[in-house]
Amino acid sequence: MARVTSKLQVTIPKAIARRYGIEPGQDVEWLPAGDAIRVVPEAAADRPVDRHRRLVLFDQATERQRARERGRPVSEVGGTETIDRGWRREDLYQRGIAG
Repeated sequence: MARVTSKLQVTIPKAIARRYGIEPGQDVEWLPAGDAIRVVPEAAADRPVDRHRRLVLFDQATERQRARERGRPVSEVGGTETIDRGWRREDLYQRGIAG
């Protein structure tokens, strides 16, 4: 968790900055989002394209997807693949309803 300084400055955690390509001196936009705040880095189109970085990110995303596919039980329902979470959509509709 980051701490706000007396000058209202916040340090972006290194892992987050690396993941989203945020670099020193780069502008970020702070947007209200209900009870939360979104921090949006400047548009990727404004930055030069780094082909090597894009390939690394693609490979990482591909490996994460493969890991998810290997690790999750999948059941066939109605001809489409769904993740078996141990609950159904209908169960969510009934939450919070006094009976």
